[in-house]
Amino acid sequence: MRVGLLGLGRIGAFHAATLAAHPLVDELIWADPVRTSGHGRAGDPFTADALVIATPTGTHAELLTRAAGLGIPVFCEKPVAATVEETLAVRKLAAEAHVQIGFQRRFDPGFAAAKQALDAGELGELHRAHLITADPAPPPAAYIATSGGIFRDCHIHDFDLLRWITGREVVAVFATGANRGADFFAAAGDVDTSAALLTLDDGTLATVQGSRYNGAGYDVRVELAGSKATHAVGLGPRAPISGFAGPPWPDFVTRFAEAYAREIDAFLRSTHSLCTIEDALAALYVAEAAELSRREGRPVEVAEVVSLRTP
Repeated sequence: MRVGLLGLGRIGAFHAATLAAHPLVDELIWADPVRTSGHGRAGDPFTADALVIATPTGTHAELLTRAAGLGIPVFCEKPVAATVEETLAVRKLAAEAHVQIGFQRRFDPGFAAAKQALDAGELGELHRAHLITADPAPPPAAYIATSGGIFRDCHIHDFDLLRWITGREVVAVFATGANRGADFFAAAGDVDTSAALLTLDDGTLATVQGSRYNGAGYDVRVELAGSKATHAVGLGPRAPISGFAGPPWPDFVTRFAEAYAREIDAFLRSTHSLCTIEDALAALYVAEAAELSRREGRPVEVAEVVSLRTP
């Protein structure tokens, strides 16, 4: 098949290499307003049989909607759009399209094994979950100013992963944060250190913690504690924790290289989405609830955010 790629930034370049080497891809056509070379050839990606969108967040909604309108199967990096309102609009316009959203952690072998163990009953009844996402160093100030905040930009991966692994929905959030580093986080109304307590629809409690200043390395972990056993992901030899053999993971692309390749393979081979716009919207609602909770210092039910944001 002929595959189009929009965007040759950091993750776009990684997808380009994956697509160029994929056995189902006969031709790769890319477009990028800055880059002038890459795998495949420059051209109009909307003439392809499938499209991968890896452009800046603000462009996703328009490009995704255009591709869906043309009947082109499309893979789009998260988020679908910058706001809930835009995401709802895209969901309506792309209701009949084959759209897969890039929550790559679903395709990581470790997280997939955790889901399998829980689904198989090996852990018994799930009592609690703990998730961590910690970056080794913060993004640039300009990125933070338009990122939407740590819960929408970073922890939305944790929220999606929690929903996917447990098969449950988050119903309430109590979140907080702190600024321990550069002033530009506070200037953007954001925090660089985060924590949240989430209640799932069956009463299970989950905690999420994060940081933009985890100097030891890139740290992503999940712990599932059940009535029979506990399953942990992310405590392998490259965990950025003293006592492990290391070298620690330096960044998210290195840590999830296999997962990124697996999600693109799944998109190319599947006739249905393995991570839908609806999934992305559900995770975004949790992120919105977390940000509202942090700002107002109170527990927030996800239903409150849904009612506020739904026309």
